[in-house]
Amino acid sequence: MSLQTPLTDLPIETADEGFYRGFSKIVTVTSKLAIGGLVVWAIAFPEQSGAVLNGINAYILAKFNYWYIWTVTLFVLMCIGLAIWPTAGRLKLGTAEDKPEFSNFSWFSMMFGAGIGVGMLTWAVAEPVYHFQNNPEVIQGITEGSTEGNVRSAYKWSFVHWGLGAWACYAIAGLALAFFSYRRGLPLTMRSSLTPLFGSKLSGSIGHVVDIVAVVATILGVAQTLGFGVEQFVSGLTRIGIGGLTNEAGTANSLGIVVAIVVIMAASTLSALSGVGKGIKWLSNINMVLSILLLGFFLIFGSTFFGLQALFLGIIDYIVTLPQTLFVVWSSDGVEGSVASKLEGWQGGWSVFYWAWWIAFAPFVGLFLARISKGRTIREFVLGAMIIPSLMCFVWFTWAGGTAIDLTLNGEAGETIFGVPDGDKIFAMVQYMLSPFLGWAMAVMIVVLLMTYLVTTADSAVLIVNTINAAGDEGPKARPHIIFWGVALGAVVAALLLVGGLKAIQTAMVIGALPFSVVMVLQCAALVKAIYNDGKREAAGIETIHVADD
Repeated sequence: MSLQTPLTDLPIETADEGFYRGFSKIVTVTSKLAIGGLVVWAIAFPEQSGAVLNGINAYILAKFNYWYIWTVTLFVLMCIGLAIWPTAGRLKLGTAEDKPEFSNFSWFSMMFGAGIGVGMLTWAVAEPVYHFQNNPEVIQGITEGSTEGNVRSAYKWSFVHWGLGAWACYAIAGLALAFFSYRRGLPLTMRSSLTPLFGSKLSGSIGHVVDIVAVVATILGVAQTLGFGVEQFVSGLTRIGIGGLTNEAGTANSLGIVVAIVVIMAASTLSALSGVGKGIKWLSNINMVLSILLLGFFLIFGSTFFGLQALFLGIIDYIVTLPQTLFVVWSSDGVEGSVASKLEGWQGGWSVFYWAWWIAFAPFVGLFLARISKGRTIREFVLGAMIIPSLMCFVWFTWAGGTAIDLTLNGEAGETIFGVPDGDKIFAMVQYMLSPFLGWAMAVMIVVLLMTYLVTTADSAVLIVNTINAAGDEGPKARPHIIFWGVALGAVVAALLLVGGLKAIQTAMVIGALPFSVVMVLQCAALVKAIYNDGKREAAGIETIHVADD
């Protein structure tokens, strides 16, 4: 079959007038109905919705655990393969004249902030603590939980969940968007990334389904992140002296959830209305400065040697065991309480959950990465998007979480840190380390930092959802749609937290991520096909780059 020029025109019908002017009505209305229906269902029928969602979630964890584990493994191998494939690695995401808009430092900083942000403040301390107490090596009797001999295993598994696997999900989604938008001139929306497979059919119902799946996955993935943030935000408010927002277990009560959601979503909606150049940029600068200050505090005043040792040994263990941790899938033997059953339960609650979270978060982070990476080569993109942010995560985990483990293992912290809810662990640790006033001041700083991350995440998600709904148009969006998605996102978080807590959000997110994982696998196939054919086109003198008309 003779080579043809690549598809460079993908018209997507948008409304010319009225309330939905500039938006794809099918994508926008269907997405709104899906998210709105979930909120109404969760609030009106909490027991029924909880039972149905839990049933679907249990089925997915039992039947699709292989799919989630091996799909993320595919993404890691795909990124490595693209980096070392000469034809692919040298291709630029744009024209030959395009240069990167941002310096390497700014580029890495923005990737790090977009990809983790809120989750880091919770899990940099909480996850190493969890794995220090229990992990697959403990379950198999190889190490003993809560002992010095289990520290390396704790960091190996923390790195597995926040390392290359996480960032490969973001890199695949971002690369697919950037490649077909900047080299083909196609709209900056998910359907464009599948054009080598479906061609002009993506202008119709197939493309609508892809974009709707991306919007729903984004809302549920961001809802999971905000859910963790709400719990931690309420813990922080309690630590600085605002009472009545937590229950006896120390987690957010109904009043705390409502207060946190109203404050966060009101601020994020106002920021989204101001646009990327004002509100989001201003907040991003604040959270970067505060993040550096907080990390500097742990590097200087935390368990410095313990953290350094955990960092280097953890990286070595992570790399050596990476082939095993990426491919192994544990299955139950049907015997309740057996080692096999416990391993399957652990992997479902940790690895499968994380892979689903990163996949659901990929449309949001991927589109952001695409927007800031024009002019870079594919090799620069995939290596930069995977390695540097992973190393930054490892630093946070070893110094923040390592300090918590060291204070408990070798100090006198006892249950001061380990015995409080996940979101409260970082506050408990800094207040244990400092005098009452300095501890209070540090708690205030962490609350402000958390607030900036939450607002930045939420308002960026609202703008990106509107970009997908507007057929890839990054221009100004109608204010009512920004307000709707701000309210809808807050309502999803509040509804699921109120009827079932973080478990309900986790369940909905795992379900929502499944269809988008199929889209991402198709993106991998589309990228390989496009890059391979571009190499043949260049050899035949056929143009492969198209610049969209302004």
